Amino acid sequence: MPAKKKKNTAPLTGSALVKETCRRIRAARVLWDAHKNGPCRGEREKAMALYESLDEAQREQVPQVLRVWLRYRSEKYFGDHRTPPGGGER
Repeated sequence: MPAKKKKNTAPLTGSALVKETCRRIRAARVLWDAHKNGPCRGEREKAMALYESLDEAQREQVPQVLRVWLRYRSEKYFGDHRTPPGGGER
């Protein structure tokens, strides 16, 4: 049986928060490229929550490619105007 991972209860701050935000966005992009929309949606929501907690200076540290994917391109597919997952029966 593998060892249990310790959960870090301290909230992220500074460069660790920026690094975790970038990691989450990259993970969402990998899931998107693999056509795994359900897990991608969850990862994107976590990344958005972290991104929204950044201040302006920290947001500038996130690479532009990741910001564009998170804020604009993925909004087209995961925005509020889209039908939520788990739709009707076939």
